[in-house]
Amino acid sequence: MNYNQKIGQFGEELAKRYLLRKGYRIIAKNKNTGHKEIDIIAMDKKDLVFVEVKTRTSLIYGEADEAATARKINNIRRATELYLQYNNINYSDIRIDLISVDINKSKKIANIKHYKDIV
Repeated sequence: MNYNQKIGQFGEELAKRYLLRKGYRIIAKNKNTGHKEIDIIAMDKKDLVFVEVKTRTSLIYGEADEAATARKINNIRRATELYLQYNNINYSDIRIDLISVDINKSKKIANIKHYKDIV
């Protein structure tokens, strides 16, 4: 596993802990749907939530949420559709969220932002 993959995995773990503290129930992590991956699948009360996690350790290229381009959001939407189709899930209360994790390594802190229903 390379450095970027380790950082991504760490960001996903922080996002998972954040969601658990907010009362979400984690259903799955890192589910592949063909060439696309869903980082976290969770339940928020009655909503089935598909979460994309973006993690950055530097602001050189902007904050983590800036990495969620229109193309990447479309990929997340498509991965969600494929997951529902492959697993024969017919559920009406579905949401796609974005969690951005900006890590300040020198201060050893992470800033987490949660954007609900991005699609």
